[in-house]
Amino acid sequence: MNILLVHNFYQQPGGEDQVFASEADLLARFGHRVQTFTVHNDRLRTMHGAAAAAAAIWNPASGAALGRAVREHRAKVVHFHNTFPLISPAGYAAARRQGAAVVQTLHNFRLLCPNALLFRDGRPCEQCVGRHLAWPGIAHGCYRNSRLASAVNAVGAAVHRAMGFWRRLVDVYIALSRFSGARLMAGGLPAQKIVVKPNFIDPDPGPGTQDGGYALFAGRLSAEKGVGVLLRAWSELRGPVELKILGDGELQDQVRAAAAADQRIQWLGRRPTEQVQQLVGEARCVVVSSECYENFPRLIVEAFARGTPVIASRLGAMAELVDHEQTGLLFTPGDAADLARCVQRLWNDPALLRSMRAAARSMYQQRYTGLVNHRMLMDIYQRALRLAGHRSSAAAPAAPA
Repeated sequence: MNILLVHNFYQQPGGEDQVFASEADLLARFGHRVQTFTVHNDRLRTMHGAAAAAAAIWNPASGAALGRAVREHRAKVVHFHNTFPLISPAGYAAARRQGAAVVQTLHNFRLLCPNALLFRDGRPCEQCVGRHLAWPGIAHGCYRNSRLASAVNAVGAAVHRAMGFWRRLVDVYIALSRFSGARLMAGGLPAQKIVVKPNFIDPDPGPGTQDGGYALFAGRLSAEKGVGVLLRAWSELRGPVELKILGDGELQDQVRAAAAADQRIQWLGRRPTEQVQQLVGEARCVVVSSECYENFPRLIVEAFARGTPVIASRLGAMAELVDHEQTGLLFTPGDAADLARCVQRLWNDPALLRSMRAAARSMYQQRYTGLVNHRMLMDIYQRALRLAGHRSSAAAPAAPA
């Protein structure tokens, strides 16, 4: 099958980039003709603010370039990962004009929320879900603590909604979890177009050794990722329970200070993917302490692939992915004492730890391998192609005036 994968890279690399690259590699390995169409947000540095805002609503230049790529590659399916802000829904329309099926993976909640996280003031927030204009997000400056920037995002989403772009231009949406799919439906996306397909790990890294004797946190060092509750939990733990922290971000000074004050804590900064996989495989457990919903923490599946149990917040997609007392433990979000109890339990119960290792590895093999994910992708693409076959390419709307 001829497939075009589309992605707008952010200025800071993240999980979406990894998924985009992994799916490209997976599809190529299964014999598909894969091409990629990418742009990078570094271009924003040379764009006037008004021009960048207009491009986020409808970017005819990106649409024209993408249309040429679809035509030259003879793509049957165009699979979008991120279109914000430089591709815009103009990319969907361009793909449809060439007769291709349009698939969009939703890695975050940007269609519903100006900051894409459904998170404000240290807790989940759904005040903007289902509104035609996300005015609470504007009032609170939820995107980059700026009312102006939040208004740009909110108005853009409102225009897209009013023009019917989300309903008409995309054949199939991929939600990464049942939880995120439910939130997207509550926000107004058509239920009949939403399919749940999780992320995956391929190639299979194999079981880890789990002999490192430490817990591992890997991710952005920010408030919504639960860095504060993680550090507070370690201040309550007694005994030689080591914690390794991977990543960087706005709270890295706080992490650095905690590591200086507690010799059990080690901050390793950002590390290459290969080193992260090795550290995950050697860890006694992985901690995902996020205080936001999360859409699909890829780290959880990386841990399962290595047979490493996960301690996670009982919140959003995390509560769906981690089977409490089977593949890991769930704790009350934001509750440092509860997190500390979960960690201590794994350190004190070798039999429970052994059973969780086996269950985590089994869960990966059943749900999150490349083979399983390829089958799911093919089902999704065939569904999108059937829907595309029922419409005329002439039905794609023109760019808004």
